Amino acid sequence: MVRILVNTMHFANRRITFRPRAWPTLAAFLLIGLTLHLATWQQGRAAEKRGLQAEFDQRVASAPAILDAKAQDANALRYRRAVARGEWFADGQIYLDNKTDGGTAGYHVVTPLKLPGTSTFVLVNRGWIARGPNYPAPPLVGVPAGPVEVSGTVTVPTAKFLELSAEGIQTNVWQNLTIDRYRKRTRLDVLPFVLLAGEVKPDAKHELLMLTEHPDAGVEKHIEYMLTWYSLSVTIAILWIALNLNIMPPEKPNSFHAGNAP
Repeated sequence: MVRILVNTMHFANRRITFRPRAWPTLAAFLLIGLTLHLATWQQGRAAEKRGLQAEFDQRVASAPAILDAKAQDANALRYRRAVARGEWFADGQIYLDNKTDGGTAGYHVVTPLKLPGTSTFVLVNRGWIARGPNYPAPPLVGVPAGPVEVSGTVTVPTAKFLELSAEGIQTNVWQNLTIDRYRKRTRLDVLPFVLLAGEVKPDAKHELLMLTEHPDAGVEKHIEYMLTWYSLSVTIAILWIALNLNIMPPEKPNSFHAGNAP
């Protein structure tokens, strides 16, 4: 306890000066301003995404939409529950490779459904199936004949992906799906989204594992970015203060001895 007290008194006698230099100070202020701006921007983006998430949740809870040839607004229908009626078009069925379920590789089976009384199709993701012994050839998934009713969720395929080849297409096995690519490849008039099947009536077979997708606007990502930029701003401020503090050792008192007196 005595040692701590002595050290504290010793530190109190030191001279502390704060002399920030011009160019480091200017650089620090610019970086602090930049990081605060980025943090504020991410905070605004998080607020936007919260609103979008609320809209998505409202769509999920709303009554199912009936899909017809006029359903062309993919953004308005995204994550809506929907119902489509028609007949499967077997020649347009494709398999999306490298889709996993619990660590097992397989395919998503996408089949166009021809809407009644029109030349328009809606692509239906009927579900997942594991790779078979004849891989890379896909397992044969049957396409029932006759009218069906499909209930599910409207999804929009992403165009952000990396492919090793220019096309990413081998016969009816594809690596990725976009609506434009499917239209160009098949010459079919398809709606600008995919219906993720949740129920098919009549359902002849249960060989496919049906899929689900939950809307996520990505709010957490922007909150993490915001906190990162705020933390960086605080770190820069602390470093600027620490690097410009100068703590001088205490001055030693002049020694005085009686024997030296005149």
